[in-house]
Amino acid sequence: MALARSVAVKLINRSISAASIFSLEWAGARRVQAQRVRAFSALMSPPSKAVVYEREGPPDSVIKMIELPPVEVKENDVCVKMLAAPINPSDINRIEGVYPVRPKVPAVGGYEGVGEVYSVGSAVTRLAPGDWVIPSPPSSGTWQSYVVKDQSVWHKVSKDSPMEYAATIIVNPLTALRMLEDFTTLNSGDSIVQNGATSIVGQCIIQIARHRGIHSINIIRDRAGSDEAKEKLKGLGADEVFTESQLEVKNVKGLLANLPEPALGFNCVGGNSASKVLKFLSQGGTMVTYGGMSKKPITVSTSAFIFKVSPDIPVPSRCCYTRRILVRHGREMYSNVQKNLKPKA
Repeated sequence: MALARSVAVKLINRSISAASIFSLEWAGARRVQAQRVRAFSALMSPPSKAVVYEREGPPDSVIKMIELPPVEVKENDVCVKMLAAPINPSDINRIEGVYPVRPKVPAVGGYEGVGEVYSVGSAVTRLAPGDWVIPSPPSSGTWQSYVVKDQSVWHKVSKDSPMEYAATIIVNPLTALRMLEDFTTLNSGDSIVQNGATSIVGQCIIQIARHRGIHSINIIRDRAGSDEAKEKLKGLGADEVFTESQLEVKNVKGLLANLPEPALGFNCVGGNSASKVLKFLSQGGTMVTYGGMSKKPITVSTSAFIFKVSPDIPVPSRCCYTRRILVRHGREMYSNVQKNLKPKA
């Protein structure tokens, strides 16, 4: 997150003229196209400020803000004025070139967000100027002021939603929902365990689980402010929150009090933190790995493989490929997640 903040600050503080040298091939093509269609009075988008990168690398070195020329809004297109777009860790990883699914460079940053329909093509009937929309499934290029894409990309959302919720509803909350539903059957009164509990996915898991009567056991890093983080998570519905150092005991299950042993665990950290999730699992339980923020290999003890791993599911199948999930289920899950998430106080 420090890196994300650094990127945001550098963008705000950096004043880049529209006349700055910018060698993106498609930018030149975009200008030519815009000049050609103006002669026919075609519907055009406004000029757009965009955060772009010509090559992959450290974000503070490779990104720049430029102004892109207007583009044609074709008959099936929708021009959207972006209202808000988050900086997710995966956005940074795409710019760095280390994320498995990423756009070809040169590219505009961003992968989700919320915008307001500015104009529509002549064949568009289900959306109108003023509607709020999100790209569903997510698509690259949301870090710009205006986005023109086919109407099939855009999904209408309620304007009653807080803007920051609408801007972040697709990637993280839907990942949380699918992981709670796709790997084992959970009933009211069951338990789950997770590390990285302060992440957005972690917070969504807590809220959805509590809504369904499922207990959550949560692991966070030892750091300044951990007591405040514990209180925040408990306010969202967490049953137990432990720092990693609190789990340096022989029998972690003795910390559960009256909670049942979890049948499902979530790991987004890797390294030794993954082994702490496994320690809580019931025999035959399942650990789902959906991230590796520590950038370290998962550490699993031999006893965990023998006694904890569910025998009917091969280990490689227990990963969560978020992009595939969102492509298949994104729109139908939106309303479900929106109902489950706790509104802002």
